[in-house]
Amino acid sequence: MTDRGTAEERQQRFVQHFLSGVPHLAALGIAYRTHGPDWAELAMPFADQQLADPDYGIIASGAIFTLMDSAAGFSVHMALGEFAPIATIDLRIDYLRGPTTGATVVGRASCYRLTRQIAFVRGIAHDGDPDRPIANMAGTFIISRAVEVPA
Repeated sequence: MTDRGTAEERQQRFVQHFLSGVPHLAALGIAYRTHGPDWAELAMPFADQQLADPDYGIIASGAIFTLMDSAAGFSVHMALGEFAPIATIDLRIDYLRGPTTGATVVGRASCYRLTRQIAFVRGIAHDGDPDRPIANMAGTFIISRAVEVPA
């Protein structure tokens, strides 16, 4: 039997495989940063193809939306303790300000509540200082199989 590594190594391989296997994420340069038991962080280094307005250096809101949707989905997987089929039901992003020109945008999301079929998430996008967010995010995901939720 082949040693497939620790659970953490398998998890990181899955994340990297997923990120590199989704063309939209790869095109935006979105990469894994870190995670915890119910949260995940992804990073999107600045790139010209993300710009909505090259004259002003404004990143398209869709790029930040994609970053946050992906970070939120990964936070659900972390809270579940496995990679189960999920889908975004609703995702709201309130944009507070534009990121600093040329900055890497970090998306951090936490899954704060799980039911048998729904996961609730919240998070922020920032460009280096989590106390000065670019955007706030709240969303819900459906888990396509019922899970046991601890009492």
